[in-house]
Amino acid sequence: MSRFTVTELMPGGPRLVVRHPVGDPRGAFTRLFCDDDLLAAGWSGPMRQANHSRTEQAGTVRGMHFQRAPHAETKLVLCLNGTVWDVATDIRPDSPTFLTSVSAEVSADNNTAMLLPPGFAHGFQTLTDSVDLLYFHSASHVPEAEDGLNPLDRRLAIPWPREITILSERDRSRPMLTDDFRDVML
Repeated sequence: MSRFTVTELMPGGPRLVVRHPVGDPRGAFTRLFCDDDLLAAGWSGPMRQANHSRTEQAGTVRGMHFQRAPHAETKLVLCLNGTVWDVATDIRPDSPTFLTSVSAEVSADNNTAMLLPPGFAHGFQTLTDSVDLLYFHSASHVPEAEDGLNPLDRRLAIPWPREITILSERDRSRPMLTDDFRDVML
């Protein structure tokens, strides 16, 4: 029996993964990652890296980040504390949904995670203070392959649900998209 319910957000794209805690009078047990269950949901490759991020202030935006091929990765993002508006943008050049974004509320309370296949930029906005995210990656971080889209780019039309209170200079200074933007997977 799987401890996850999976919902596809976009054909061949990100999926929401809802965890099902098992509880008794002592408390609860929740499976965060299971290769057997998540392979069927779209996880590809071994788990190579796990990362934790802490964001203190509600309204903060981080993103839209990705690694260029051949270091593109599958990523599972789950929330251990607080709530985020999690966003994935399709950057697969030949995709019919190229530059389309999907989003969902991911929180510690709703036991939901976002599973992103290679070819998607990822970002989020904190909806609460004190947010802890845990990331599982199918590829190790390669600094030379990291890249991103400007989360304020009008062409992406990301519906950030709150006023943005903090955005790093690095994310804010990413260039806006041009009509010839297609080489993200090279």
